[in-house]
Amino acid sequence: MPRILRIINRFNLGGPTHNAAYLTRYLPGEFETLLVGGSQEATEEGSHHILSSLGVEPMILPELQREVAPWRDRGAYRRIKQLIKDFKPDIVHTHAAKAGAVGRMAAADLGVKAIVHTFHGHVFHSYFGPVRTALYKNIERFLAKRSSSIIAISDKQKQELVEEHRICGEEKVSVIPLGFDLSRFQEEQTRKRALFRRVYGVADDEIAIGIVGRLVPIKNHDLFLDVIARVSKATGRKIRAFVVGDGEERERLQERVTELGLSQASGPYFNGHGFGHGVNGKPVVARATITFTSWIKEVDIVNAGVDIIMLTSLNEGTPVSLIEAQASNRPIVSTRVGGIENVVVPGRTALLSESGDVDGLAAQLTALVESDEQRRDMGDGGWAHVRDRYHYGRLVEDTAQLYRSLLA
Repeated sequence: MPRILRIINRFNLGGPTHNAAYLTRYLPGEFETLLVGGSQEATEEGSHHILSSLGVEPMILPELQREVAPWRDRGAYRRIKQLIKDFKPDIVHTHAAKAGAVGRMAAADLGVKAIVHTFHGHVFHSYFGPVRTALYKNIERFLAKRSSSIIAISDKQKQELVEEHRICGEEKVSVIPLGFDLSRFQEEQTRKRALFRRVYGVADDEIAIGIVGRLVPIKNHDLFLDVIARVSKATGRKIRAFVVGDGEERERLQERVTELGLSQASGPYFNGHGFGHGVNGKPVVARATITFTSWIKEVDIVNAGVDIIMLTSLNEGTPVSLIEAQASNRPIVSTRVGGIENVVVPGRTALLSESGDVDGLAAQLTALVESDEQRRDMGDGGWAHVRDRYHYGRLVEDTAQLYRSLLA
């Protein structure tokens, strides 16, 4: 039975964790998988509930952490080498940059038969300055030579890896989009919508706009706040905005809301057992133009409760929040970066503007806010687009086929 050692940076909320969990749980019985991951960061919401729901128990390596730290990275390298010696995998499959660097080096040094790496995103623009970016590109080119196969999660990402950044040749790259169980986003939408809007006191005549993700520079929440400020002045409709997530930028972003002259409120109201229901029918959280909710695991309830989903990132691989938005029949306004235009149907399920285009995003959001019909029409196309394309069954089968070809 072929053995797969799957290594991921950390188990945070996002596409890489879902990807690793579904592959570990649902690969055909001809494969045996050991899932290994690093420790989560203090500012991130963990996703062990995803693993637990699938009956997946990973091995945690505290030495494997996101930030570059040579003394700790050497420890992670030694631990992974020992794991390879003990587990004797036929394939080492790494996910994301740090795991990809340490895991592929260890696997290559020990002569593992097949080495696979998935780029869930990349740091080749909008993260670092030109010197550091060039260094990371050279490291990835070196690692690609020691890899049997590279997986890109979108056609756009493959084009960037091969043609723009020249990480490796086209023949080495397979496109395998992410996969999820999206059925919950279609279930009980009316009940979930009523619950979310009751908790936050969102009136029937108010348009709720959500953005879901880590509060870190690459997500560019400043652009989101600037757009909300413009639209709140430009439209005659009442709007509410919800920032779902947490991270290092939260305090600064809250200060930015004050600078923009917008009212704000903060969560969380989530207590581990589900959504609160208020007291005597009153909202749990004070009403405000901008609400910072912190992390909410029940994002299906969030999507049911809001009317529009936004994303304002500087760079993305395959944004899970936009897949989930379409699974919830919600229209999208987003920047046109990374693999986003492969995830949505531009003009049909999403309105896209160039990164940093405040005027374009504000105009698009205003149009959606003011047109109930346009929101409904754009939202209706989402489920049909993502239902099969991003189902975990397709992910598992595509990956199994790649493994078989490498082992053959």
